[in-house]
Amino acid sequence: MKLTDYRTLGRTGLRVSPLALGTMTFGDSSWGADDETSTAILERYLEAGGNFVDTANAYMGGRSEEVLGAYLGKNRHMRDRLVVASKVALSMDPTDPNNGGTGRKAVRRHIEDSLRRLGTDYLDLYWQHNWDRHTPLEETMSTLDDLVREGKVRYVGLSDTPAWAVARMATLAEWRGWTTVAAIQVEYNLLERTSEGELFGVAPELGLGVMPWSPLANGVLTGKYTRDDSNPDGAGRSMFVGRHLNERTYSLIDALREIATTRNTTVAAVALAWVRQQPLVTSTVIGARTIAQLDANLASLDVELSEDERNDLSARTTPDLNFPAGFLRAFGVPAQQGTTSINGITAAAR
Repeated sequence: MKLTDYRTLGRTGLRVSPLALGTMTFGDSSWGADDETSTAILERYLEAGGNFVDTANAYMGGRSEEVLGAYLGKNRHMRDRLVVASKVALSMDPTDPNNGGTGRKAVRRHIEDSLRRLGTDYLDLYWQHNWDRHTPLEETMSTLDDLVREGKVRYVGLSDTPAWAVARMATLAEWRGWTTVAAIQVEYNLLERTSEGELFGVAPELGLGVMPWSPLANGVLTGKYTRDDSNPDGAGRSMFVGRHLNERTYSLIDALREIATTRNTTVAAVALAWVRQQPLVTSTVIGARTIAQLDANLASLDVELSEDERNDLSARTTPDLNFPAGFLRAFGVPAQQGTTSINGITAAAR
């Protein structure tokens, strides 16, 4: 597979690369990448044929958007070729109660700020960064619809949003003639698979594209963490990594390494290939702090796991899903329509 093997995002005509470049690390050398390195990573991704770049207003306090905007300013011919996505919900000013969330006031302010930082007059995709419990879902969806009608946004998506809210927001849009939801973003990897319950049930029913983030579990599935060294050089943020470091994870890494050795590739490439080959997945968000990390992630496109390999890896991390999944399974009712395994789901959209 190549980055140019584009697939459509949900029930839209928007064609995107199977790997999207996440830019959360752009613009901060303290734990991410400085401006020069960030630009080099972006250029390498684009040279490989990628067309999907994912950022957010709050990434590095706006610096991520600024770095991307600086590139677009110098390469204006690339703007229409790129699918540029950003997000809104996280506060940029904790002292202002109306700065965060997805209420009309906040969204209206932040779309203008994002467009300014990016140096563009429209976003291809605008995500609700996370569910806002304070704002009526109707207010958020109608505001996003206004942005589309005004030409400031082409498509909208929902990230880190409960399945019930996804279902209601998509249905509200459908019934009221508003812009439909194109896709969802979810944390998804071999160690975090609870999205396979409700969210993966909602997606095919409503024709939503699925975009996993953190496909390597914050670096745990790169293979650098071992039983003998749980704090290697370049270790990720402990608040996200520590919860995964246990014997179950190390056994999974052993299995990934065995496949990687057989295929002359890396543990990370195998873990990424597993995510990419899940039937509902449209495009997977990858991140990198260095060119070498990006190249390692892109190498996963050369890996096509067999059905037996995918099933073996899946069986090692079968998730415990919320009620009524277990209850229904006891009566022979599959967790997802038409199958007993996520690997057997037929994607509604590609």
